[in-house]
Amino acid sequence: MTPTPASPPEALRAPLVVEFPFTRSLGPVQSAFLTGLRERTVLGVRTEAGAVLVPPVEYDPVTAAELRELVEVGATGTVTTWAWNPEPRPGQPLATPFAWVLVRLDGADTALLHALDAPGPEAVRTGLRVRIRWAAERAGAITDIACFEPYESEPAAETAPHDGQFGDDPVTGIVAPARLDYTYSPGRAQSRYLHGLAERRTVGERCPSCAKVYVPPRGACPTCGIATTDQVEVGPRGTVTTYCIVNIKARNLAIEVPYVYAHIALDGAGLALHGRIAGIPYDQVRMGLRVEPVWSEDGRYPDHYRPSGEPDADYDTYKELL
Repeated sequence: MTPTPASPPEALRAPLVVEFPFTRSLGPVQSAFLTGLRERTVLGVRTEAGAVLVPPVEYDPVTAAELRELVEVGATGTVTTWAWNPEPRPGQPLATPFAWVLVRLDGADTALLHALDAPGPEAVRTGLRVRIRWAAERAGAITDIACFEPYESEPAAETAPHDGQFGDDPVTGIVAPARLDYTYSPGRAQSRYLHGLAERRTVGERCPSCAKVYVPPRGACPTCGIATTDQVEVGPRGTVTTYCIVNIKARNLAIEVPYVYAHIALDGAGLALHGRIAGIPYDQVRMGLRVEPVWSEDGRYPDHYRPSGEPDADYDTYKELL
């Protein structure tokens, strides 16, 4: 371990995106609801007490009884509450300012959350009568309702029984994309760590109480609760403590399966970090394997670790780091 002098790190900030598609299958109630939207029909489900829930659910929220009695409700309804959205974000229902509204459709006892196309907040009020504006192209999703629009009409509380059948092509599953855009600032400790990686060095921080060296550093010892201020350069070589074989190919990841991800205890570190193992057949990776980093093309971080050619480490040297 080689101590390095502490110096205030440059503040780092970076835009980050977390994005993944969520795939789920649909039961008979949700399948009928989304298939109905594709056909410009809104279905609810009747509870044991006689209330009509829209969107429908498969189990009674009060008694937990299974619900299957589908009913058709109106395409018009009443705004029960609302909030104005002056700056729509990408992926929201409308690109121009709109109101988020809860709409109780005629015949329903619960409200549906969606967007209302209105010229301004002064045009929106609780009690406003609205109707569905259907999307020009519909695929069996909540987005088949493009939005709501003001529409003067009298409430019609009647419902009609529905068998949930719409032909031979029901919607049986959906893929819902989830995305989070945010700006991340890593803080003092991790900024030093990232600056070190840019110089092909791995820098951790030592707890002044228990002397454990944390990599990546966290700014404080999670065990002792004491700030860590002493920087310690560790590695670059290390030992595989545990590992797993990955057999499912990740989307947009240009790595052929199977491959190995491992916990690697860098020399001088007090805990192991994650890293991919390459340069060796996946079925030859083992606990105690000595490895060294292979840096990315831009040299900013280790792309993976490969065998260093040293003898395997003795179990007693890394058993506390499992």
